[in-house]
Amino acid sequence: MFNKILRFFNTIKFLKLKQINYRLYYLIRSKFRKVVGIKPLLSINSYTYPLQLQNSIHIIDSYLGDNSFCFLNLLKKFEKEIDWNYANYGKLWRYNLTYFDFLSQNHKDSLFLIENFIDNNIQDGLEPFPISLRGINWIKYISYHNIKNKKIDNSLYAQYYILLDTLEYHLLGNHLLENAFSLLFGAYYFQDEKFYNSAKIILLEQLEEQILDDGGHFELSPMYHQIMLFRVLDCINLIKNNSWKERELLEFLTIKAEKMFGWLKAISYKNGDIPLLNDSANCIAPTTDQLFKYFENLNLRVENLKLSDSGYRKITKDRYECVVDIGNIGAEYIAGHAHADTFSFELRIDGKPFIVDTGISTYESCNRRDIERSTTSHNTVEVNGRNQSEVWGGFRVANRANIIDIKELENMIESTHNGYGNILHTRQWIFNKDSIIIRDNLTQEAKAIARLHFHPNITKEDISRYIDIDDSWEFGEYFYSPEFNIKLTAIVVVIKFTNYLEINIKCNKL
Repeated sequence: MFNKILRFFNTIKFLKLKQINYRLYYLIRSKFRKVVGIKPLLSINSYTYPLQLQNSIHIIDSYLGDNSFCFLNLLKKFEKEIDWNYANYGKLWRYNLTYFDFLSQNHKDSLFLIENFIDNNIQDGLEPFPISLRGINWIKYISYHNIKNKKIDNSLYAQYYILLDTLEYHLLGNHLLENAFSLLFGAYYFQDEKFYNSAKIILLEQLEEQILDDGGHFELSPMYHQIMLFRVLDCINLIKNNSWKERELLEFLTIKAEKMFGWLKAISYKNGDIPLLNDSANCIAPTTDQLFKYFENLNLRVENLKLSDSGYRKITKDRYECVVDIGNIGAEYIAGHAHADTFSFELRIDGKPFIVDTGISTYESCNRRDIERSTTSHNTVEVNGRNQSEVWGGFRVANRANIIDIKELENMIESTHNGYGNILHTRQWIFNKDSIIIRDNLTQEAKAIARLHFHPNITKEDISRYIDIDDSWEFGEYFYSPEFNIKLTAIVVVIKFTNYLEINIKCNKL
């Protein structure tokens, strides 16, 4: 019990006072409203203003027709009525159902699906996060197809007032930004000053804080970075093509978008793939190539930026690309998408994945989620069977590793963290023309294990050909999850040592 209390304290101590205050405020208010029977209005009379928008991005087909949906690689066909509160696949699947991202497919059932949602009892769908995403999707769909539907407009207007009443100040981070992006769309569509003023305040404050000097989003997930950039580009699209408010946020958003794309360009591989660092998965966000085309269509300028304060580095040679993590947990007060992965890295040789991040298959609070966030699941060093950072509860981090030293030369990176208390771990990478040397040093002897996780296409013969294998090294298996709910068997090499280890990777042609 004491350990649980201590872990809880070591988690909440990183929160901002604003987060704690809003959590208490929303909890007390919710209980009061339930007792007195106050319920939100689900329809408010509205007046709308047609919007002009350039084409945006379509990510993936998720509505298959005939009441069939596929999200997160899980298919569900509703035989009769659509259950918008469907719970069997978990909350993230249910959230995706109510986001209405599938409207970009322009399916003939789209209008029916919107009205069906309005007509049925919705629970999680009226939480602020799905309202935010759904609001943008509905407004984009309505605008592209010149739809005039009072029922939809009145429902949407009411949903925006629910959002305004439940802004996610208790979470902050990408959640609050999503609220603001959506309020900006609602403000323009309804020409509502309350929506606009709230969106403006949040965007100016939060984008300034959340976008780091090197252009990275401070939660340090390449996938969420792509999503946040997508939203900024949609807002630029909205403001550039509609004269309301005289485009006063356009310059600010443009500067942020250009920095953000500079970061994404710097960290993406040559083929446009992103490293699956922290909570990142494929087929969720728009790809780097899709974002670049949208970026160009909005006549924005590409910035060439160098990775720095986001804590990532990408080293590119003729034959390989290597991304390394030498940063702290981010963001300090919203670390839900962080992993215990300090000094982990990915490696591609001749454009093909070789050493990879293990990815994520679920957001459910379960043993699988714990494993995927653990030090064991990353290409770094575990000491005395502990995580470097105390990840728990699906989206919680208590005590965490801190970077205490970084040295960088043209072809060398060396960094030290204190995630194991008085046992400091230093990792050094030496990047030669066609090889990489990795050296691990511990300040005390301990039961240390380094792991290397390989792409499923990589065989034992490949590994032996490109890495100098010691007889004491062990070959095992792990699950590689490039997308949600996908687990592919692949090879992991387990290397036990006490205080010093050197790994030599020859980056010859695969």
